[in-house]
Amino acid sequence: MNNFFPSAPGTYSVLRKLAGIAEGTEIATRTALECNQDFLNAISFSKGCYLGQELTARSQFTGVVRKRIVPVMIVDTEMEVPKPWVMASMIQELGTDEGMDKIFGLTGEDGEKKKLALKGYIPPPLPKISAPGAGSIVSMMMGSVASPDQNPQDASEELNKLRVQGEKLQNEIADLAQPGASIIDKKDSRTIGKILSTPAPGTTVLLAQMRLDRLGLLGSEHNWSRTNKILIGNSDKEYRFLPFLPLWWPDIDPSTGKEKKVVVDE
Repeated sequence: MNNFFPSAPGTYSVLRKLAGIAEGTEIATRTALECNQDFLNAISFSKGCYLGQELTARSQFTGVVRKRIVPVMIVDTEMEVPKPWVMASMIQELGTDEGMDKIFGLTGEDGEKKKLALKGYIPPPLPKISAPGAGSIVSMMMGSVASPDQNPQDASEELNKLRVQGEKLQNEIADLAQPGASIIDKKDSRTIGKILSTPAPGTTVLLAQMRLDRLGLLGSEHNWSRTNKILIGNSDKEYRFLPFLPLWWPDIDPSTGKEKKVVVDE
């Protein structure tokens, strides 16, 4: 990943934010579950005592987690949405069965073979991506590297264009996306998240405390859409947000916002 981002003391910050791990002031005043410390095995629900244990235990055993810290990529509304988010949007909009059919073409003779190959596979409601995977996607969108399927003759001109657009976007987001700034859904003018960190150097990826229902992870009233439009802070310019789930996240129970319990058949 050294070729993707600036060589600087901030490289650790890049990897940490791409991995979706918050620290320091980013987690101040927030509960352990909102900071995903339950997913990181950073807290115990069977022993104590520690500051905030009662609230943490009550949230774990009886409550609903409505907000969590999530890595989010901010892009221009004119940018092409990468395939992982297109697929996630289709799954959320159409449902698992119809969405899988639309994505993989599960009808006809070939479709039956694909069904067998995909048997037991349940796609996540949002892309589940490693830090290097997220870095690769960001670098291609920002014009740092060419797409693998791109014609080498066209790569130079296209890369220069993407690089200029990417640098402009990075500067815009760096100015706007300050800790504490609101992320507002243009559709209904509701605040759906709060920015906790500045963007990782060389990217537009940041950490934000997001409402899980607006990500399609809690309840069924809202879905995350690849055509979303947001405002950041007091700016009136529209952007698009692409949230993703780190690989270390477990499957989320849509009724509680917590780790989905695995039922073992006896």
